[in-house]
Amino acid sequence: MLHRRFLGAITLSVALLASALASAPAAARDYLQCVPFARAESGVEIRGNAKTWWAQAAGTYERGDEPRKGAVMAFAGTSGMPLGHVAVVKKVVSDREILIDHANWSPIGGRRGQIERNVRVVDVSDRGDWSMVRVWYAPIGDLGLRANPVQGFIYAGGNARPDRNTFDAPVWANNNWKPGNGLELVAASLGS
Repeated sequence: MLHRRFLGAITLSVALLASALASAPAAARDYLQCVPFARAESGVEIRGNAKTWWAQAAGTYERGDEPRKGAVMAFAGTSGMPLGHVAVVKKVVSDREILIDHANWSPIGGRRGQIERNVRVVDVSDRGDWSMVRVWYAPIGDLGLRANPVQGFIYAGGNARPDRNTFDAPVWANNNWKPGNGLELVAASLGS
């Protein structure tokens, strides 16, 4: 009798664990993640969490610490960003500033998974080597308050699609809002 109860408890535990694991991807499907966005925009065919892209690229793609148009910027995982982040370099503005396209960074109108284009990123590393950056964060209308560690840049080679936008911009981006505009423009565009 005790054996049956123990077996029943184990079976129930396994079923509950399986359902919990199966529901997590369903929640992630409700909004666009950075990984499929970066893969589609850059042509870099890597899968898995963003924090693993840098290691996965070794031996398949050229890697480095210099931003180039079309390259994937690979952010390291941190306590605030445990799965890392990936973004696509759209323009090199200066030796310490670039513009990127990425998804699922700023919550816009309380919604995750938004696409942001031509987002300002500033190198704040001591050595100017792009190992630490601050990224534009739409809710505050300025560069984010925290510095984010970057593993480096993955160069797509002949597969890069830096001038191709594969995803539509969110409503607020179609209302002439650009990084640097005042918060009143962001707030006004969220009502659409």
